[in-house]
Amino acid sequence: MDSVEPFLSPLADIARSFTDLTGVPVDLPTVLFLRAQLAGMERPGRTSANGSCHLLRAADGWAAVNLARPDDLAAVPALLALLGSPDEAGGLRMALPRVAAAEAVESAQLLGIAAASAGSAQGVRPAVRAERWGERRAPRAMAGLRIVDFSALWAGPLCARLLGLAGARVLKVESATRPDGARFGTPAFYRWLHDEHESRVVDFAPGALDEIVAEADVVIEASRPRALRRLGLRAEEFFAARPGRVWVGITGYGRESDRIAFGDDAAVAGGLTGVDPNGDPVFLGDALADPVTGVFAAHAAARSLAAGGGELLCVSMAACAATLADSRTPVHPPC
Repeated sequence: MDSVEPFLSPLADIARSFTDLTGVPVDLPTVLFLRAQLAGMERPGRTSANGSCHLLRAADGWAAVNLARPDDLAAVPALLALLGSPDEAGGLRMALPRVAAAEAVESAQLLGIAAASAGSAQGVRPAVRAERWGERRAPRAMAGLRIVDFSALWAGPLCARLLGLAGARVLKVESATRPDGARFGTPAFYRWLHDEHESRVVDFAPGALDEIVAEADVVIEASRPRALRRLGLRAEEFFAARPGRVWVGITGYGRESDRIAFGDDAAVAGGLTGVDPNGDPVFLGDALADPVTGVFAAHAAARSLAAGGGELLCVSMAACAATLADSRTPVHPPC
């Protein structure tokens, strides 16, 4: 922990504020490193702790390319062709030094691969953008509030876990055809994230989620707005139904962007990386943008509810990582 303290200071402030609002302490070492510990992950280098994301040298800097899904691996030949390197033998490590990092990232994103230039999200936007979409109401205690969590993997579920520890009733909603990918990871970590939460599997068809959302005081989601609209979920209608509600939208780069992101590449975009003995970037922990974002999102929701709600909270994973990054204090990855 000592080696990452410079990065943790802003997050520790957010965690303390969450505790002040809710009475729930946030154990940051557990929040940040439990998944890696339970999975027996080794210290990352220029390959992420889970093995899917790669920090690659480009012509003018560094880029992270995250091959997290089978479709991403299948798209590598097409990415090499876009980068002008039809010879697959050298792979991405040989292709990227010939192009600018931004060009490599743009080509990867065109193919639906999560990728980011190192530090590209620094100073771009706040970690959480609160927008007034509805009416306030008298603040209520967290106990008894209904949280409906449509998110998956780590950041959104961690937000829901922290709000649940504060007394809210959490309902996790999953698609019948696309279950949460975290179910296929470390079972003990999945249980920790969703301990004592209700769970419901639903056919995500237009109108199928209306009754569920009608019960919600807080919605947590991590989808593109247009995908939700196809299901009949519109934030403006959610707020119009009654005052005091809160909508938490977690995305890689903001709801206005279609770019996808996972925790490791979003951390790189925010500059949340360590350095090796040569001063070159390495991954710092396991997908750190995920748990960092979960803490930011939970705090933002608790703050909004304490002020009467009526807000859409746009939470950017890359911007959350950028808030923690401090290029003046290079650090080494934690054990």
